[in-house]
Amino acid sequence: MPDDADLAHEILGALFERRQIPLLTSRPGGLAMDRAYRLSTLIETARARRGERPIGRKIGFTNMTMWKRFNVSAPVFGPMYDSTVRPLGAPFETAMLMEPRIEPEIAFRLSAAPLPGMAPEELIACISGVCAGFEMVQSIFAGWKFEAADTVAAFGLHGAFLHGPMLELSPADRRDWVVGLSSFETTLFRDDVVADKGRARNVLGGGPLAALGHLADLLARMPDAAPMQEGDVVTTGTLTQALPVSPGETWQVIFDGLPLDRIKVELV
Repeated sequence: MPDDADLAHEILGALFERRQIPLLTSRPGGLAMDRAYRLSTLIETARARRGERPIGRKIGFTNMTMWKRFNVSAPVFGPMYDSTVRPLGAPFETAMLMEPRIEPEIAFRLSAAPLPGMAPEELIACISGVCAGFEMVQSIFAGWKFEAADTVAAFGLHGAFLHGPMLELSPADRRDWVVGLSSFETTLFRDDVVADKGRARNVLGGGPLAALGHLADLLARMPDAAPMQEGDVVTTGTLTQALPVSPGETWQVIFDGLPLDRIKVELV
């Protein structure tokens, strides 16, 4: 069995060389979730040494309608970097990613680190901004076949997060946001044709704030994990199915029940 450093090196090589590798969980000895998160930390350190700065977290598999399809039963998380998070505007090159898919998501910018056990009304007070975006996910495992531990070690499937304008959140708006974030609906379009629809409650039954609370609870049980902090950007998981994308497509998403404008990305 390769040691953690060797395995982390292999996973990073797959990323930078854009090549897929055999499942980690199918190898001798398998891959337990605690080791997968250790590998994720080693990879984050290695990427930081290459000049990539961690700027927040992505939470994956919060959409419970996807659990059976991908053989998972709980969310996972992974880091995002200044090299992978950028505002929408320029076309996105799909060749950057392996088997890319698109996910419309809500993201938060933190004003303080959420604590475990917080209610939605407390979580919203830890947020200074809200935006919508597309997470472009990828798989270093062929055919999007994997176990949950594989995804943790493989960057949480994160490829890029392309976001719309960040709306500043004032204390006077908090109550309305708590209501809206638990009840909104969304529609995803491919080339002006409806590709899928979603709703807030697809995300852990309570919406994006439930995802943020889950991450706070999970990190509290992982003493070796870096805590969330002020300024972090946290994506909260896809509201629809994660759909395959191809060059030449234009994707858009609208929100009903939140004061967020339509966002669009062109793929090349």
